[in-house]
Amino acid sequence: MRWESLRLDPVQPGDSGSPRASASGPMPLANPTLFAKPAVVRTFDSPGFAGMTFFEVHAKSILNKVPAASRLPFEWTINPYRGCSHACRYCFARNTHTYLDLGAGLDFDTKVVVKVNAPRLLRNELANPSWAGKPIAMGTNVDCYQRAEGRYRLMPGILQALTDKGNPFSILTKGSLILRDLPLLQKAASRTEVTTAVSVGFVDPVLWRAVEPGTPSPRKRLEVCRTLNAAGISCGVLMAPILPRLTDSPEQLAATVRAIASAGARYVSPIVLHLRPGAREWFMGWLEATHPELVPVYRSMYARSAYGLKSYRDEICGQVRELARAAGIGANRDRDDRPPLRQPATEVAATAAQTGDQLSLL
Repeated sequence: MRWESLRLDPVQPGDSGSPRASASGPMPLANPTLFAKPAVVRTFDSPGFAGMTFFEVHAKSILNKVPAASRLPFEWTINPYRGCSHACRYCFARNTHTYLDLGAGLDFDTKVVVKVNAPRLLRNELANPSWAGKPIAMGTNVDCYQRAEGRYRLMPGILQALTDKGNPFSILTKGSLILRDLPLLQKAASRTEVTTAVSVGFVDPVLWRAVEPGTPSPRKRLEVCRTLNAAGISCGVLMAPILPRLTDSPEQLAATVRAIASAGARYVSPIVLHLRPGAREWFMGWLEATHPELVPVYRSMYARSAYGLKSYRDEICGQVRELARAAGIGANRDRDDRPPLRQPATEVAATAAQTGDQLSLL
Protein backbone atom coordinates (compact mmCIF):
# COMPACT_ATOMS: atom_id res chain seq x y z
CA MET A 1 0.00 0.00 0.00
CA ARG A 2 1.26 3.47 -0.84
CA TRP A 3 0.06 6.91 0.15
CA GLU A 4 -2.07 7.20 -2.97
CA SER A 5 -4.47 4.71 -1.36
CA LEU A 6 -4.78 6.83 1.79
CA ARG A 7 -6.19 10.21 2.64
CA LEU A 8 -6.13 12.40 5.73
CA ASP A 9 -9.30 13.99 7.02
CA PRO A 10 -9.44 17.71 7.69
CA VAL A 11 -9.48 18.83 11.31
CA GLN A 12 -13.04 19.09 12.55
CA PRO A 13 -14.23 22.07 14.61
CA GLY A 14 -13.51 21.58 18.29
CA ASP A 15 -11.15 18.69 17.59
CA SER A 16 -8.80 19.43 20.46
CA GLY A 17 -9.04 18.53 24.15
CA SER A 18 -6.56 15.98 25.43
CA PRO A 19 -5.05 15.21 22.03
CA ARG A 20 -3.61 18.19 20.17
CA ALA A 21 -4.71 18.44 16.53
CA SER A 22 -2.81 20.50 14.00
CA ALA A 23 -3.76 21.41 10.45
CA SER A 24 -1.08 23.86 9.47
CA GLY A 25 2.65 24.32 9.40
CA PRO A 26 5.31 22.23 7.67
CA MET A 27 4.77 18.47 7.92
CA PRO A 28 6.91 15.66 6.57
CA LEU A 29 3.84 14.12 4.93
CA ALA A 30 2.43 17.32 3.43
CA ASN A 31 2.56 16.15 -0.17
CA PRO A 32 -0.34 17.61 -2.18
CA THR A 33 -0.30 14.64 -4.54
CA LEU A 34 -0.84 12.24 -1.63
CA PHE A 35 -3.10 13.99 0.89
CA ALA A 36 -6.16 16.14 1.18
CA LYS A 37 -5.21 19.23 3.15
CA PRO A 38 -5.39 20.21 5.94
CA ALA A 39 -4.35 16.97 7.64
CA VAL A 40 -5.08 15.58 11.10
CA VAL A 41 -1.78 15.27 12.94
CA ARG A 42 -2.05 14.47 16.64
CA THR A 43 0.15 14.45 19.69
CA PHE A 44 -0.93 13.37 23.18
CA ASP A 45 0.00 14.80 26.56
CA SER A 46 0.34 11.48 28.37
CA PRO A 47 3.90 10.37 29.20
CA GLY A 48 3.48 7.13 27.27
CA PHE A 49 3.21 9.12 24.03
CA ALA A 50 5.85 11.75 24.69
CA GLY A 51 7.70 12.71 21.52
CA MET A 52 5.32 10.80 19.27
CA THR A 53 3.19 12.05 16.39
CA PHE A 54 0.19 10.23 14.95
CA PHE A 55 -1.06 10.70 11.41
CA GLU A 56 -4.72 9.68 11.24
CA VAL A 57 -5.57 8.47 7.76
CA HIS A 58 -8.53 6.88 6.04
CA ALA A 59 -7.35 3.93 3.97
CA LYS A 60 -9.08 2.96 0.73
CA SER A 61 -8.51 -0.73 1.49
CA ILE A 62 -7.43 -2.73 4.53
CA LEU A 63 -7.10 -6.28 3.21
CA ASN A 64 -3.63 -6.54 1.67
CA LYS A 65 -2.82 -9.24 -0.89
CA VAL A 66 0.47 -11.05 -0.29
CA PRO A 67 2.70 -11.10 -3.39
CA ALA A 68 2.27 -14.31 -5.36
CA ALA A 69 6.01 -14.99 -5.27
CA SER A 70 5.93 -15.35 -1.50
CA ARG A 71 6.07 -18.81 0.10
CA LEU A 72 3.96 -17.68 3.03
CA PRO A 73 0.95 -19.83 3.94
CA PHE A 74 -1.49 -16.93 3.97
CA GLU A 75 -2.61 -14.74 1.10
CA TRP A 76 -3.94 -11.78 3.04
CA THR A 77 -2.82 -9.45 5.83
CA ILE A 78 -4.22 -6.55 7.82
CA ASN A 79 -1.96 -3.74 9.05
CA PRO A 80 -3.88 -1.03 10.92
CA TYR A 81 -0.66 0.87 11.77
CA ARG A 82 2.51 1.96 9.97
CA GLY A 83 5.56 2.73 12.12
CA CYS A 84 5.93 1.28 15.61
CA SER A 85 6.61 2.63 19.09
CA HIS A 86 8.29 -0.66 20.08
CA ALA A 87 11.40 0.99 18.56
CA CYS A 88 13.21 -2.32 18.03
CA ARG A 89 16.56 -1.37 16.57
CA TYR A 90 16.55 -4.35 14.23
CA CYS A 91 12.95 -4.14 12.91
CA PHE A 92 12.90 -5.34 9.30
CA ALA A 93 9.89 -3.12 8.51
CA ARG A 94 11.82 0.13 9.02
CA ASN A 95 12.47 0.70 5.35
CA THR A 96 8.75 0.71 4.59
CA HIS A 97 8.54 4.12 6.26
CA THR A 98 10.69 5.56 3.49
CA TYR A 99 7.86 4.74 1.06
CA LEU A 100 5.89 7.40 2.92
CA ASP A 101 8.63 10.05 2.68
CA LEU A 102 9.56 9.38 6.32
CA GLY A 103 12.84 8.15 7.80
CA ALA A 104 13.63 4.54 8.63
CA GLY A 105 15.24 5.50 11.95
CA LEU A 106 13.69 7.76 14.57
CA ASP A 107 10.71 8.58 12.34
CA PHE A 108 9.73 4.91 12.27
CA ASP A 109 9.73 4.85 16.09
CA THR A 110 7.92 8.15 16.68
CA LYS A 111 5.74 8.92 13.64
CA VAL A 112 2.95 6.36 13.45
CA VAL A 113 0.31 6.22 10.73
CA VAL A 114 -3.09 5.16 12.08
CA LYS A 115 -5.73 3.79 9.70
CA VAL A 116 -8.63 5.03 11.77
CA ASN A 117 -11.30 3.54 9.52
CA ALA A 118 -9.80 0.02 9.58
CA PRO A 119 -12.66 -1.77 11.43
CA ARG A 120 -15.44 -0.30 9.30
CA LEU A 121 -13.47 -0.81 6.11
CA LEU A 122 -12.72 -4.44 7.00
CA ARG A 123 -16.38 -5.17 7.66
CA ASN A 124 -17.26 -3.77 4.24
CA GLU A 125 -14.54 -5.75 2.48
CA LEU A 126 -15.47 -9.00 4.21
CA ALA A 127 -19.06 -8.49 3.07
CA ASN A 128 -17.99 -8.30 -0.57
CA PRO A 129 -19.42 -11.34 -2.43
CA SER A 130 -16.00 -11.91 -4.00
CA TRP A 131 -14.32 -12.43 -0.61
CA ALA A 132 -13.54 -16.16 -0.21
CA GLY A 133 -12.87 -16.24 3.54
CA LYS A 134 -9.12 -16.83 3.26
CA PRO A 135 -7.01 -16.81 6.48
CA ILE A 136 -5.74 -13.36 7.43
CA ALA A 137 -2.45 -12.65 9.23
CA MET A 138 -1.90 -9.65 11.49
CA GLY A 139 1.32 -8.35 13.03
CA THR A 140 3.46 -9.41 10.07
CA ASN A 141 4.72 -5.90 9.36
CA VAL A 142 4.40 -3.79 12.52
CA ASP A 143 2.70 -4.74 15.78
CA CYS A 144 -1.06 -4.29 15.81
CA TYR A 145 -0.85 -4.25 19.64
CA GLN A 146 1.77 -1.54 19.93
CA ARG A 147 1.18 1.31 22.39
CA ALA A 148 -1.00 3.33 20.00
CA GLU A 149 -3.61 0.57 20.05
CA GLY A 150 -4.34 1.43 23.68
CA ARG A 151 -5.48 4.85 22.50
CA TYR A 152 -7.10 4.10 19.15
CA ARG A 153 -8.67 0.70 19.95
CA LEU A 154 -8.80 -0.51 16.34
CA MET A 155 -8.33 -4.20 17.10
CA PRO A 156 -11.65 -4.85 18.92
CA GLY A 157 -13.57 -3.74 15.85
CA ILE A 158 -11.27 -5.75 13.58
CA LEU A 159 -11.66 -8.89 15.70
CA GLN A 160 -15.42 -8.47 15.89
CA ALA A 161 -15.67 -8.13 12.12
CA LEU A 162 -13.60 -11.29 11.61
CA THR A 163 -15.66 -13.15 14.20
CA ASP A 164 -18.99 -12.13 12.69
CA LYS A 165 -17.76 -13.39 9.33
CA GLY A 166 -16.24 -16.55 10.83
CA ASN A 167 -12.97 -15.69 9.08
CA PRO A 168 -9.79 -17.47 10.31
CA PHE A 169 -6.88 -15.30 11.41
CA SER A 170 -3.52 -15.25 13.18
CA ILE A 171 -1.79 -12.58 15.27
CA LEU A 172 1.93 -12.08 15.95
CA THR A 173 2.78 -9.58 18.70
CA LYS A 174 5.32 -8.32 21.19
CA GLY A 175 2.57 -6.46 23.05
CA SER A 176 0.80 -7.51 26.22
CA LEU A 177 -2.21 -5.41 25.16
CA ILE A 178 -3.54 -8.44 23.29
CA LEU A 179 -4.83 -9.71 26.65
CA ARG A 180 -7.29 -6.81 26.73
CA ASP A 181 -9.05 -8.53 23.84
CA LEU A 182 -8.95 -12.06 25.27
CA PRO A 183 -12.77 -12.33 25.49
CA LEU A 184 -13.02 -11.33 21.83
CA LEU A 185 -10.34 -13.87 20.86
CA GLN A 186 -12.20 -16.61 22.74
CA LYS A 187 -15.42 -15.67 21.00
CA ALA A 188 -13.64 -15.76 17.64
CA ALA A 189 -12.04 -19.13 18.44
CA SER A 190 -15.48 -20.59 19.06
CA ARG A 191 -16.41 -19.77 15.48
CA THR A 192 -13.20 -20.08 13.45
CA GLU A 193 -9.50 -20.93 13.61
CA VAL A 194 -7.47 -18.47 15.68
CA THR A 195 -3.73 -18.78 16.27
CA THR A 196 -1.32 -16.40 17.99
CA ALA A 197 2.39 -16.06 18.66
CA VAL A 198 4.62 -13.79 20.71
CA SER A 199 8.12 -12.77 19.69
CA VAL A 200 10.85 -13.39 22.27
CA GLY A 201 14.41 -13.65 20.99
CA PHE A 202 16.20 -13.59 24.34
CA VAL A 203 15.53 -13.05 28.04
CA ASP A 204 18.50 -10.83 28.95
CA PRO A 205 16.90 -7.79 30.67
CA VAL A 206 19.82 -5.45 29.94
CA LEU A 207 19.91 -6.22 26.24
CA TRP A 208 16.12 -6.02 26.06
CA ARG A 209 16.20 -2.41 27.27
CA ALA A 210 18.95 -1.61 24.77
CA VAL A 211 17.45 -3.06 21.59
CA GLU A 212 13.69 -3.27 22.27
CA PRO A 213 13.12 -0.18 24.43
CA GLY A 214 9.41 0.27 23.69
CA THR A 215 8.29 -3.31 24.27
CA PRO A 216 7.02 -5.19 27.32
CA SER A 217 9.77 -7.28 28.89
CA PRO A 218 10.50 -10.76 27.47
CA ARG A 219 9.16 -12.31 30.69
CA LYS A 220 5.94 -10.34 30.32
CA ARG A 221 5.54 -11.56 26.75
CA LEU A 222 5.98 -15.12 27.92
CA GLU A 223 3.28 -14.52 30.54
CA VAL A 224 1.06 -13.45 27.64
CA CYS A 225 1.82 -16.76 25.91
CA ARG A 226 0.94 -18.70 29.05
CA THR A 227 -2.29 -16.78 29.55
CA LEU A 228 -3.44 -17.20 25.96
CA ASN A 229 -2.84 -20.94 25.98
CA ALA A 230 -4.56 -21.33 29.35
CA ALA A 231 -7.57 -19.52 27.89
CA GLY A 232 -7.76 -21.88 24.93
CA ILE A 233 -6.07 -19.58 22.38
CA SER A 234 -3.18 -21.43 20.72
CA CYS A 235 0.06 -19.48 21.18
CA GLY A 236 3.64 -20.25 20.20
CA VAL A 237 6.87 -18.28 20.34
CA LEU A 238 8.99 -16.87 17.57
CA MET A 239 12.45 -16.89 19.13
CA ALA A 240 13.43 -13.83 17.20
CA PRO A 241 15.77 -12.31 16.60
CA ILE A 242 18.80 -14.25 17.76
CA LEU A 243 21.63 -11.71 17.72
CA PRO A 244 25.07 -13.01 16.69
CA ARG A 245 27.67 -12.76 19.48
CA LEU A 246 25.10 -11.06 21.73
CA THR A 247 22.41 -13.66 22.46
CA ASP A 248 23.68 -16.81 20.75
CA SER A 249 25.93 -18.49 23.31
CA PRO A 250 24.86 -22.02 24.31
CA GLU A 251 24.01 -20.72 27.78
CA GLN A 252 21.88 -17.86 26.44
CA LEU A 253 20.03 -20.06 23.98
CA ALA A 254 19.34 -22.63 26.69
CA ALA A 255 18.06 -19.98 29.11
CA THR A 256 15.68 -18.59 26.50
CA VAL A 257 14.34 -22.01 25.48
CA ARG A 258 13.83 -22.94 29.14
CA ALA A 259 11.80 -19.79 29.69
CA ILE A 260 9.74 -20.49 26.57
CA ALA A 261 9.09 -24.05 27.69
CA SER A 262 8.06 -22.86 31.15
CA ALA A 263 5.51 -20.56 29.52
CA GLY A 264 3.84 -23.53 27.87
CA ALA A 265 4.45 -22.40 24.28
CA ARG A 266 2.90 -24.68 21.68
CA TYR A 267 6.01 -24.36 19.51
CA VAL A 268 9.22 -22.35 19.21
CA SER A 269 10.53 -21.04 15.89
CA PRO A 270 14.09 -19.64 15.93
CA ILE A 271 14.96 -16.77 13.61
CA VAL A 272 18.44 -15.28 13.33
CA LEU A 273 18.73 -11.49 12.95
CA HIS A 274 17.88 -10.04 9.53
CA LEU A 275 19.56 -6.81 8.44
CA ARG A 276 17.65 -5.42 5.51
CA PRO A 277 18.06 -1.86 4.21
CA GLY A 278 16.79 0.64 6.75
CA ALA A 279 17.15 -1.80 9.62
CA ARG A 280 20.80 -2.44 8.71
CA GLU A 281 21.83 1.20 9.02
CA TRP A 282 19.88 1.80 12.24
CA PHE A 283 21.08 -1.38 13.94
CA MET A 284 24.69 -0.98 12.84
CA GLY A 285 24.74 2.58 14.17
CA TRP A 286 23.67 1.25 17.57
CA LEU A 287 26.20 -1.59 17.38
CA GLU A 288 29.05 0.77 16.57
CA ALA A 289 28.16 2.96 19.55
CA THR A 290 27.72 0.12 22.06
CA HIS A 291 29.71 -2.88 20.79
CA PRO A 292 32.27 -1.53 18.31
CA GLU A 293 34.32 -4.73 18.53
CA LEU A 294 31.45 -6.61 16.85
CA VAL A 295 31.10 -4.30 13.85
CA PRO A 296 33.66 -6.19 11.68
CA VAL A 297 31.97 -9.48 12.61
CA TYR A 298 28.57 -8.26 11.49
CA ARG A 299 29.88 -6.65 8.33
CA SER A 300 31.44 -9.96 7.36
CA MET A 301 28.39 -12.04 8.28
CA TYR A 302 25.94 -9.80 6.41
CA ALA A 303 28.17 -8.76 3.51
CA ARG A 304 26.31 -10.82 0.91
CA SER A 305 22.88 -11.37 2.42
CA ALA A 306 20.45 -9.60 4.72
CA TYR A 307 19.93 -12.98 6.39
CA GLY A 308 23.55 -13.63 7.32
CA LEU A 309 25.55 -16.77 6.67
CA LYS A 310 23.44 -19.85 6.02
CA SER A 311 25.94 -22.05 7.85
CA TYR A 312 25.54 -19.88 10.95
CA ARG A 313 21.73 -19.90 10.71
CA ASP A 314 21.69 -23.67 10.35
CA GLU A 315 23.96 -24.13 13.34
CA ILE A 316 22.01 -21.81 15.65
CA CYS A 317 18.59 -23.07 14.61
CA GLY A 318 19.80 -26.64 15.01
CA GLN A 319 20.86 -25.89 18.57
CA VAL A 320 17.48 -24.34 19.34
CA ARG A 321 15.64 -27.31 17.87
CA GLU A 322 17.64 -29.71 20.03
CA LEU A 323 17.01 -27.61 23.12
CA ALA A 324 13.31 -27.41 22.28
CA ARG A 325 13.05 -31.17 21.86
CA ALA A 326 14.80 -31.71 25.17
CA ALA A 327 12.38 -29.26 26.81
CA GLY A 328 9.35 -30.96 25.27
CA ILE A 329 8.39 -28.13 22.93
CA GLY A 330 7.15 -28.97 19.44
CA ALA A 331 9.88 -27.36 17.33
CA ASN A 332 9.67 -26.46 13.65
CA ARG A 333 10.85 -28.77 10.93
CA ASP A 334 13.99 -27.93 8.94
CA ARG A 335 14.14 -24.32 7.77
CA ASP A 336 14.99 -25.32 4.21
CA ASP A 337 11.76 -27.31 3.84
CA ARG A 338 8.49 -25.74 2.88
CA PRO A 339 6.16 -26.62 5.75
CA PRO A 340 2.60 -27.77 5.24
CA LEU A 341 -0.14 -25.18 5.37
CA ARG A 342 -1.74 -26.85 8.36
CA GLN A 343 0.96 -25.36 10.61
CA PRO A 344 0.06 -22.11 12.38
CA ALA A 345 0.60 -19.19 10.02
CA THR A 346 2.94 -17.48 12.46
CA GLU A 347 5.09 -20.61 12.66
CA VAL A 348 5.31 -21.00 8.91
CA ALA A 349 6.14 -17.32 8.54
CA ALA A 350 9.20 -17.99 10.66
CA THR A 351 10.23 -20.75 8.29
CA ALA A 352 9.85 -18.43 5.32
CA ALA A 353 11.94 -15.82 7.10
CA GLN A 354 14.80 -18.26 7.55
CA THR A 355 14.81 -19.09 3.83
CA GLY A 356 14.84 -15.43 2.86
CA ASP A 357 11.19 -14.91 1.90
CA GLN A 358 9.53 -11.53 2.21
CA LEU A 359 7.74 -10.86 5.50
CA SER A 360 7.24 -7.15 4.95
CA LEU A 361 3.59 -7.43 3.99
CA LEU A 362 2.10 -4.03 3.41
